[in-house]
Amino acid sequence: MRELLSLLFSISFLACSAQQVVIKSETNTLKKPKNIILFIGDGTGLSQISASQFFNENPSNFDRFPVIGLIKTSASNSLITDSAAAATAFASGIKTYNGAIGVNVDSTAVPTIVEIVSEKGLSTGLVSTSSITHATPACFYAHTKSRGLEEDIASFLVASEIDFFAGGGLNFFKHRSDGKDLIRVLENNGFSIDTTSLKMAPANKHGFLLANGGMPKMLNGRGDFLPNATQMAIEQLSQNKQGFFLMVEGSQIDWGGHANDADYLISELIDFDNAIGIALDFADQNGETLVIVTADHETGGFTLANDGGDYNKIKATFSTNGHSATMVPVFAKGPGADLFGGIYENTRIYHKMMELLNR
Repeated sequence: MRELLSLLFSISFLACSAQQVVIKSETNTLKKPKNIILFIGDGTGLSQISASQFFNENPSNFDRFPVIGLIKTSASNSLITDSAAAATAFASGIKTYNGAIGVNVDSTAVPTIVEIVSEKGLSTGLVSTSSITHATPACFYAHTKSRGLEEDIASFLVASEIDFFAGGGLNFFKHRSDGKDLIRVLENNGFSIDTTSLKMAPANKHGFLLANGGMPKMLNGRGDFLPNATQMAIEQLSQNKQGFFLMVEGSQIDWGGHANDADYLISELIDFDNAIGIALDFADQNGETLVIVTADHETGGFTLANDGGDYNKIKATFSTNGHSATMVPVFAKGPGADLFGGIYENTRIYHKMMELLNR
C-alpha cells in the first residue's frame, strides 16, 4: 500500500509539473501584435450591439470576433462613469474622477499609451466623429483637470506625437479666444491639414478637422467619414515597419442614447460597425494586427423590447437620458486576443495592451 501511494504521489507530482511547464511555455510563446487598433463605441452596451445585428442590412462585423469579455466601468468617484474618466482608464490604466483628461485623482498628469509607444517608435492615430478635442480622444494625448477645457486640449494635440487625426473641432484650433492659429502651428510641425475633405496630401503627418464642433450626424448626411478615415489612418500608419496604435471612436452612438433617439443611435452604430469591418479586413490580411472593440459606458438604458406583446416585433426603448452602470462588452481578434476574455476592470484594457506592445 505504501509503495502504491508513493507511486500515485509521483504520478500526480509529475502531472502537475508538466502542466506548469505547458502553462509557462504558453506564456512564453504568446504571440504579440505589431499593431493595435482600439475601437471605442461611446455609450455602447449589449443592446446597442444587438441593434446592429437586428437593424443592419448586412451581416454585423461584431459576429467576426472569437474572443469576448466584459468590463466594469465605474470611475474613482462615481459608480457611473463619464467618457473622460473611462477613456483615461483605457489610455493610462488608472481610475480617476469624472471629467478628468489624462490626470490622476489629484489632477497630476499620467502617461498615455500614445506617449509611451511613440517613444518606442510606433506611429499613432486618432479618429472620432466628435471634435478631436472631445473627452474620449483627448485622453490619449492631453492632460487637463476638466474635459471642458477644449482650447487647452487642442494645444496638447499640437505638441503631441500623434501622426494622424481626423474628426471635428476646428473652432478650438482656428477661432480661439486667445487669437492663436494652431492650424499654422500644426503645419509648421509637419502636418498636412485639411478642413474641407478627406484627401491625402504628400506629408508625413495628416490632420483632418472637418467640422467646427462635432461631425454631422449620419442622419444629416455625414456619409462614410468614419470608415474612410479609418481606412486612411491604417494606410498611413501601417507604413511604419515598427508598428502603430490607432484609436477609433464612434462618438455619436452616445449622443443618440442621450437624446433617447433610436434612429440616431442605430444609424451611428451601423456606421461604427462598418468601420470595424475595415479594420478586421486589414487585420485578416496583415496577420500582425490586434483589433479590440469596447465602450466607455452604456448610455440611455437602451433596451430592445417586444412591441405591444408581439415577440416578432422589436421596439427600442430607453430608461434614462444619461449613462448607466452596466458592464460593457469587449471584443478582440488577432494576436493576443485571448488576453481580453473574462470579466475585469476597464483599466485592464490599458495594461493588457501595454503587455502586448512591450517588446
